[in-house]
Amino acid sequence: MRVARLHAPGQLRVNDEPEPVPEEGGELLRVGAVGICGSDLLWFAGGEIGDAKLERPLVLGHECAAVSARGERVAVDPAIPCGQCELCRKGHPNLCPQVRFAGHGSQDGFLRDWIAWPRACVYALPDSISAAEGAMLEPLGVALHAIDLGELRAGMTVGVFGCGPIGLLIVQLARLSGAVKIITTDLLPHRLEAARICGAHQAILAGAGSELDEILTATSGRGIDVAFEVAGVQAAVDAAVASVCPGGKVILVGIPADDHTSFAASAARRKGLTIKLVRRMKHTFPRAIDLVAKGLVEVGSLVTHRFSLNDISDAFLAAQRRDGLKVMVEL
Repeated sequence: MRVARLHAPGQLRVNDEPEPVPEEGGELLRVGAVGICGSDLLWFAGGEIGDAKLERPLVLGHECAAVSARGERVAVDPAIPCGQCELCRKGHPNLCPQVRFAGHGSQDGFLRDWIAWPRACVYALPDSISAAEGAMLEPLGVALHAIDLGELRAGMTVGVFGCGPIGLLIVQLARLSGAVKIITTDLLPHRLEAARICGAHQAILAGAGSELDEILTATSGRGIDVAFEVAGVQAAVDAAVASVCPGGKVILVGIPADDHTSFAASAARRKGLTIKLVRRMKHTFPRAIDLVAKGLVEVGSLVTHRFSLNDISDAFLAAQRRDGLKVMVEL
């Protein structure tokens, strides 16, 4: 079978390898589509993410739809928690310290023709959801977890700082949650246009130094109730903290390339802010499937670029340039 491995920063190679053998409780899956995520790009650019380093050629990719040996179309949860630790028993498998996660550390990911994966981490897809849409359920799950942490209520004003795929999914979910004003920022005009299509009431071009003034004007000086930082850059964190109202929440979704995030302690303390960090997703796959199947969240239009596995380097370069929104590898 074909397997794409990252051998060093910027060096992806497709080779032939034997098909994997499922462990007890697992099954063999034929991969159909894999999305390229921002965390994949960190591996690709620097050979590391956070404190995890590239120690051997690694198969990237954790957003996946596949077909089982029984012919069932499925979405694949990339996280394999231990199920036994205190955090797993308390219902926080996303925080499991022994978790194995596809395309991270020593666990190979999904950019290959076949994978062997635990049956407990596989979810049946209805016929109405395509393979590419099935792969988008993982980022939707992250967006759902972020919304849960934000504890949105009808009538709130929401800010989304960063309009990549997860940010755009948060915009859609905020509308479903009853937000009466959704304000978005991004450095790229085409992503701001996508935010408007997804339901943002205002889309502000970041980087010019006027974001805070524009947000305060749009909210009559009050600020926003919940800010979602989804860019993974310090400027977005600063803008989120500055824009949120006293007593509000800042939800940090983005992953910084340098593994550091900071904020003005005086502003956060004076406002009495609640700051939460998103760790992947948590029990959200069934909800994500229902939202897409019922047409309440639209994920297919976010896929703007499609590549074959044989063109994997071109796929990563396109994602790195941020030409569109989601780059999908279809097998």
